[in-house]
Amino acid sequence: MKLTLVTGLTGLILLATIVELLRRRQLREKYGMLWLGVLVIVIPLSLFPRLLDNVAELLGVASGVSLVLFLGIVFLLLVCVHLSWEVSHLEEETRTLAEDFALLRTEIDADRAARDELVRTDG
Repeated sequence: MKLTLVTGLTGLILLATIVELLRRRQLREKYGMLWLGVLVIVIPLSLFPRLLDNVAELLGVASGVSLVLFLGIVFLLLVCVHLSWEVSHLEEETRTLAEDFALLRTEIDADRAARDELVRTDG
């Protein structure tokens, strides 16, 4: 009973934290919705742990704890793959922006040199 209460309270605290981060715009909506979806599943299962045992039995898993650990690991692996994809995309975008910036700087330097040359020849 004590673990059920602690787990339920932890889920509710995480829910409030996610909502607050979304409200302050410190967490993007797509990630907020992901975590809210997880909490919608976790909170009821934490308050009614026997439901998990029933689901594990239906899936042929030895216990609800084994099912939670397996699903948790799979979920975290999927999050890692997604975040790796996001980082790769941002690295490519950063490289492209740096190249564009270098081209613009070269163009500005060339324009300044041409202007300085024009001023010297007119002066």
